[in-house]
Amino acid sequence: MTIDINRVGIIGAGQMGSGIAQVCAAAGLDVRLNDREADRIEAGLGAIEASLAKLVTKGSLEEAASRSARERIQPARSFADLGDCDLVIEAATENEAVKREIFSTLCASLKPDAVLATNTSSISITRLAAATDRPERFIGIHFMNPVPVMQLVELIRGIATEDQTYEAAKAFIGKLGKTSTMSEDFPAFIVNRILLPMINEAIYTLYEGVGSVESIDTAMRLGANHPMGPLQLADFIGLDTCLSVMQVLYDGLADSKYRPCPLLVKYVEAGWLGRKTKRGFYDYRGPTPVPTR
Repeated sequence: MTIDINRVGIIGAGQMGSGIAQVCAAAGLDVRLNDREADRIEAGLGAIEASLAKLVTKGSLEEAASRSARERIQPARSFADLGDCDLVIEAATENEAVKREIFSTLCASLKPDAVLATNTSSISITRLAAATDRPERFIGIHFMNPVPVMQLVELIRGIATEDQTYEAAKAFIGKLGKTSTMSEDFPAFIVNRILLPMINEAIYTLYEGVGSVESIDTAMRLGANHPMGPLQLADFIGLDTCLSVMQVLYDGLADSKYRPCPLLVKYVEAGWLGRKTKRGFYDYRGPTPVPTR
């Protein structure tokens, strides 16, 4: 039996959730956007409108297509409003306890055949699935940030994920015009298993005084042909997210090479989380970013 996905629910109206909502609506799917705070739903809808407007200005989207995409996205004030969704994607904060609580509460509101997914970038799909009433219909669908721009989506099967759930998720990603890659359910999957230790090593390079913020980022941009330096990228991702992924790797694989750099921990303790708080490895409060070390 094939699973048709026409209506998608999204839990979490932040940068990732609103980005997922936008690409789903642009692909012709009906979307229900939920967040525990009503003002965050409104902020998410505003961000989507601004993003669509930018695409129209650049000439990459017709005005009519932008308008119809926005009309396909409706606010979902409670989990009950997600009851008619074929697929619900959780895109809440990267915290396992928060995600498990969402799933255990959410399931009672869903139709029995609805597929459940998480946008986690590192947490065990098998463990999260165990918090639901449908582990066989649970899968990891990890979008890259920023969602409207990035082509790749990681699909991660938990130990109980059935073939038809995986095939439905793969078809869904194809409908969005994106490319999927399949990862086994090991800590941080493929992209972050490789990317975050590189960022962590760049922070160690800064911590040990090998190079400044500017010299490290310049070296990797021009020496390795990376589009942005690792410290700039860390600020873009969010230093709290970088730390949580490194902790998942360190706890899950028990290898000292994944130990989070103490300087990363210090920045997070200071609340300097990158672009979203206006300070991280760069200070974003002025007209141009200035290195903080």
